[in-house]
Parts: sequence; C-alpha cells; structure tokens
Amino acid sequence: MPEQRRGFLFGLGCYLFWGLVPLYWKLISSSGALELLAHRILWSLVTIVGLVLVRRRFGQVRVLLADPRRRWPLIAGAVLITINWGGYIWSVNNDRIIEASLGYFITPLFTVLLGVILLKERLRPVQWIAVAIAFIAVAGMTIENGRPPWVALILTFSFGFYGLAKKKANAGAIEGMAVESAVVAPLALVAIVILGLQGGSTVTSHGPGYFVLVLLTGPLTAIPLLLFGAAATRISMTTLGLLNYLTPVIQFLLGTLVFHEHMSPIRWAGFTLVWLALAIFTTDSLTHHRRTRPTDPRAGSPVASPSAPESTTRTAYQ
Repeated sequence: MPEQRRGFLFGLGCYLFWGLVPLYWKLISSSGALELLAHRILWSLVTIVGLVLVRRRFGQVRVLLADPRRRWPLIAGAVLITINWGGYIWSVNNDRIIEASLGYFITPLFTVLLGVILLKERLRPVQWIAVAIAFIAVAGMTIENGRPPWVALILTFSFGFYGLAKKKANAGAIEGMAVESAVVAPLALVAIVILGLQGGSTVTSHGPGYFVLVLLTGPLTAIPLLLFGAAATRISMTTLGLLNYLTPVIQFLLGTLVFHEHMSPIRWAGFTLVWLALAIFTTDSLTHHRRTRPTDPRAGSPVASPSAPESTTRTAYQ
C-alpha cells in the first residue's frame, strides 16, 4: 500500500477514534468527572512511560526537562490539557456533547485569532469575515441561553492555548505527553487518595469490568496520538487538517441522533453560522495555499508541500 494511502487511513482512524470517544465515556459515566479525570491522567502516564521505554525516548524527555524554554510551555500545557480533559468528561457525563462539539468547531478559528493577537500574524479580509461570523454565532447562542456556552468556550480556550504552548515547546507527541502527564500525575494521585478516604471513590464499586474500562483510558489517550503521528509523517498537513473536522462532526451527530440532546432553532442557526465560517475560512486558506505553493522550474508544476492552511488545528483531541 502506498505511504500516502496508509497515512490517510492512519489519520482517518485517529479522528474517527476521537469522534467516537464520547461513547466510551458514557460507559463509565457512573463515576464523577473529577475521579475519571484523575484516573485518566494516572493511567495515561503509565501508558506513556511504557511507550517511552519501548521506543527508547528517555533521552528526548531529558532534553525537554533540561531546557526551560521548552519545559515551562509543557508545564503550562499540562495545566491546560487537564482543564480541557476535565471539561470534556464533564460535558459527556452531563449530556452536553453538542456544546462540546461546538467548542471544537470554533477552536481552529480561535487558534488563528491567537496567532494574530500573540504572534502578530496577519489575516486576510475573508478570514476576518469568517471570525466575525463565528463571533456572531456565539453571541446569538449566549442571548438565547442567557449565558455564554461555557462548556464550548472552556474547551476552545484551553485547547487553543494548549496548542500555542505545544508550538512553543516544539516537542514530539510522546515526549511532550510524558512531561505533561508527569507534571499533573501527583495531583491526580492525591485526588484519587482523597476520594477513597472520603468514600467518594466509585471506580472499584461497579465490578471488575468497569474498573478495566477506567484503566483503559490510558491507552485510549495514547492510541490516537500514535495514529496521528504516523499520519503526520505520511500525508500533507492540509489533508490532515481537513480530516480534523471529522471529530466535532461525529460528536455533533452523536449528541443529536444517539443521545437526543436538545437543539433549539437558535442553536441550529448558531451551528449553521459556525459551519459557514469554517467553510469560508477553509476555502480561502486552501485557495491561498494553492496560489503560494512553490513551482518546480523543470516541470512547471507545483511542488508538494507539507504545510497546512492557516485554519487547521492539529493537536490532541479527547
């Protein structure tokens, strides 16, 4: 099988995995979000340590820890991804999957806005229009509910700033996650112990099968990262970035069709505006990408480039 086709299948599997993961969290929703978050962090660390051992990445991990310019962004990233994971688990346990999907639809636009504000990047007029449409969508849903869509905004902000931290750290998926997990694992362990002492621990009270499902949240976190890494080395970031949108689409469909979460007319209008904004932004980015691709002077044809359009967000989902 050609490498590009294999890469596409790896990427497809990665984003399908992340899109369907709410079904898994529903299986263990008898436990609270805080307890599940703590166990996910702990077993993710165990899984990642195993991967570091198998792939002999301890040298790269030590390099990250020794360099403060990379270590501190990873520490910040650990806090941000913990907030993101906790918010996402809470949203699934409390029937807010649709609102969570909204957060991940908005994230690519928010990431670009961060680039403008913090990295002094520039947007083209069409891209500003897309960002404005997304803002109008969020404002409309805020007016309808009498409050902002907090779940979506928490997931968007934490994920967007997490992507910025990862960009500054410039670390591989496994090495970066090893540092991040190690940073928050002690707090996760303390939370598990306190819940146990207070009688609030539930993961061992639903039978061995339930406990095994909780333990598997570690591999559940690592497997799609490995698929993503395998895809990123084989296909262009443009293709990978477009596959990115599969995840919130699947989550939205699960929320509406499987779990029958409420969708008011205003909410439908808000999502439609967000999808319109993404369509405008992505189309403009792809058009600009094609125009600016380097040309091979010998053949007069564009040279394949691994770079992505500005709209794509390529970091760890739930």
